[in-house]
Amino acid sequence: MTVMAEQTAISGAEPSGFEELLDILDELQLRDGFKAEIIGGKIVVSPWSQGYYYRVMESVCEQLRSYLPPEHRISYGPFLFVFPGDERAYGPDIHAAPGRVFETTSNRLDGEALTFVAELTSSSTRDDDLTEKVEVYGRAGVPVHLLLDMQEEQATVLWTPSAKGYESRITRPFGEKLPVPAPLDCLLDTAGFQAP
Repeated sequence: MTVMAEQTAISGAEPSGFEELLDILDELQLRDGFKAEIIGGKIVVSPWSQGYYYRVMESVCEQLRSYLPPEHRISYGPFLFVFPGDERAYGPDIHAAPGRVFETTSNRLDGEALTFVAELTSSSTRDDDLTEKVEVYGRAGVPVHLLLDMQEEQATVLWTPSAKGYESRITRPFGEKLPVPAPLDCLLDTAGFQAP
């Protein structure tokens, strides 16, 4: 389920822009198991992933950790990365960035500092994961974007970021090994990514 706040502010007035939407996000008190993002000029609240997604996210992090550039961290969890040029703020399922990015008291992290990002699609966010987020991550210069289509059971790696999104991509069905380009430069084994 996705709940959209169609330009409705907590104070009762309509938000006047991206910064005000970010302020509203700061004030939201979500139930456990939900996350909020700014997608297409709206605050979108969606539930956290299905239980088996945990296994997939753990596997991706474990496999890629030793290939990260020095001083980089990879994790999953409720972190909000902001893309001011596109007026978007996403909570990617998996993210990698230099450790310094997390040395802040702000909950608004620099999206352009991401080295790697991965999204696991769900029925409520699939359209945005496959379109808008791909374009925004590419325009922001995120070097590698992994898209795990959990409904189609296939993995796509995108690289060569550009103003239009990404210029290069490879797709493999779950169960096969997927080449992940620099700066990671490794093979990701997608065996076991299928639903139970």
